[in-house]
Parts: sequence; C-alpha cells; structure tokens
Amino acid sequence: MGLLDFLGFGTRAPQAGTLDTLNCDDDTATMSRIAAKLETLPLEQARYLAAFAYILGRVAHSDSHFSEEETRKIQDIVQALGHLPEAQAVLVVEIAKNEVRLFGGTDNYLITRQFKKMAKPKQRIELLDCVFAVSAADRSITALEEGQARQISRELGLTHEDFVTARATYLENVEALKQFRQSRGDSSR
Repeated sequence: MGLLDFLGFGTRAPQAGTLDTLNCDDDTATMSRIAAKLETLPLEQARYLAAFAYILGRVAHSDSHFSEEETRKIQDIVQALGHLPEAQAVLVVEIAKNEVRLFGGTDNYLITRQFKKMAKPKQRIELLDCVFAVSAADRSITALEEGQARQISRELGLTHEDFVTARATYLENVEALKQFRQSRGDSSR
C-alpha cells in the first residue's frame, strides 16, 4: 500500500474496515502508506502524523540529501508528537523519506494542502517551527532548505511574519547569513 493509497489519493477500491472507508477522499497514496504504519492510532491522528512526517522529510530533502542529524530530528519530533515507540517512529520516518524521494515533486503540494485542511492555525505554525528545527539539525540551513520552508509556509497559508518568527530561532544556522557575516569579518554570533 502506498502513502497516497493510505491517505486515500490512490486509485484502488476501498476495502471494508480499512482507513480508506473513512473520509479520506482527499488524501494521497503517500499519506496512506505512512499512516498505515500508524494503525494503532485513531485515523485522524494517523493522517495528521503522516502528513507532518512527510512535510518534515520534504524540507530535509530539499537539498537532495537526508543528513543523519535531520533524520534523527524528524524521528524525535514524530515520536514525541505521535507518542510512538521509537521503532514505530523510525519506520514512519523511513517511509516518509522514501516517499519524498519517489514522489516529492508531485505530492509536496497535495500533502501540504491536506495538512492545512486538518490542522488549526497554531498547529500549522508549530509545523513551520519543526520545519526549521529539522533544517537546522545539522547546524546549516541552506538556501534550498530556507526556500522550501518559505514555500511550505505559503502553502500552509501562513503570513510572512509567521515565517520570520519561526526562522528567528534558527538564524545562526542560516548559511546566507553566515556567509554575509564572514565576508564582513563579523565573528559575533
């Protein structure tokens, strides 16, 4: 079962007693594949967590690479958010990473749009903060990662002020600012 199928975006017919029989018509197969590994959770919580994990994977992979630090940070966030055992969080994150690698170009917007529908404004801001936490996990927020975070912020319907506020905590990790400071000989911060 793919993540899009799990989230209800796949083309297979729903089977009685599966997540697809519930109101998941707007989900992607990518979300479905991830959420299937969260079968012990209520459906809405599994869908939320699947989308959350995918979006974190999306920003981590914006530079076409998942660092060990980024992967661990995503696992920590998913484990805490979902109250999952470590092994289950690891599995969810590995599936999310694989889905991002395979379907990132086509599923990015769809999954973020679904998350926006599921989440309250405060939860969308929390996700953006987690996006920056993942980007900064290796102590380096590249221009590609920052651009992806900005895109996610827009897709979530957040304001520029929300974006700037979330990024402010991680400014010391923004590569463009590091380079600017180095060019000026400014070693502070």
